[in-house]
Amino acid sequence: MYTIFMHKIRVGVLRGGPSNEYEVSLKTGATVLKHLPQDKYNVRDILVDKKGVWHMHGVPVKPHEALNHFDVIFNALHGHYGEDGKVQHLLERHGIPFTGSGSFASAVGMNKNLSKEIYKKEKIKTPQSLLLESLQNISVEAHKVFQKFPLPVIVKPVSSGSSVGVTIVKGFPELEAAIEKAFEHSESVLIEEFIDGIEATCGVIDGYRDHEHYPLPPIEIRPHKGSFFDFAAKYEGLSDEIVPGNFTAAEKKELEQLAIRAHKALGLRHYSRSDFIIHPKRGIFILETNTLPGLTEESLVPKALESVGASLEHFLDHILQLAINEK
Repeated sequence: MYTIFMHKIRVGVLRGGPSNEYEVSLKTGATVLKHLPQDKYNVRDILVDKKGVWHMHGVPVKPHEALNHFDVIFNALHGHYGEDGKVQHLLERHGIPFTGSGSFASAVGMNKNLSKEIYKKEKIKTPQSLLLESLQNISVEAHKVFQKFPLPVIVKPVSSGSSVGVTIVKGFPELEAAIEKAFEHSESVLIEEFIDGIEATCGVIDGYRDHEHYPLPPIEIRPHKGSFFDFAAKYEGLSDEIVPGNFTAAEKKELEQLAIRAHKALGLRHYSRSDFIIHPKRGIFILETNTLPGLTEESLVPKALESVGASLEHFLDHILQLAINEK
């Protein structure tokens, strides 16, 4: 009589990181560690601290030393380093499979200005914008904004996530401070026209449920009075998320199609989530695409999965298998 020992796939979960989304990443990573099927995977935590130092079992390690212990990496990092192509480039050089988009697509997706240029090329409607690349002559640049856009406007860092550093500016006295705030989080800043409408988001999963690109049900987001879908609204319960959203059949179909088109246009893989504004007369505008959407208990992708009867365990297993089988 023979006993067959099956080799469990060794998974390293990268979380933390040197960005302002450190806490969110810790929560996403904790979700992954908790819900990956333990009978199939040997899962271990890789903590990246706020200085970018990797740790295993509480001990600092070099990235290549840590990676030698694993067959595949689940990337649960957010923001700078984890979402902008840097850690992806490191993983690619090491030759280890990992979840999420590759280094080039990640870098493009993290840059809101580059993403907008690709949206426009693909005829995906996006708000008008103005790029600021320096804090010099800020008063002159502020006047340019008021010449181009009516109030209010959105001021946001070009490369940041979770709405960190984003401000709605309703008057000229606020603009300079908002620009300075955004520059604290990015080397360049985007000023966008403000479009008043219904906020929506739609996730996309590759190779899921017999679809090349499976759209999750679009979610309607209703920030509480006086707010927009900022960091607090996302992670501190200051918004209502309706899953699935109260959209017309035509709106739902268009949101799903636009999310898939954005996913493909940016060259993303495995999964993503795009954010939209629906204006009653001007139609649907894409705001940005998240290349590594959050997977915390407050996050939108897990809520959308639940609404279609898909378990988080099955989703995470699927994403890992996509990474392992990536050619």
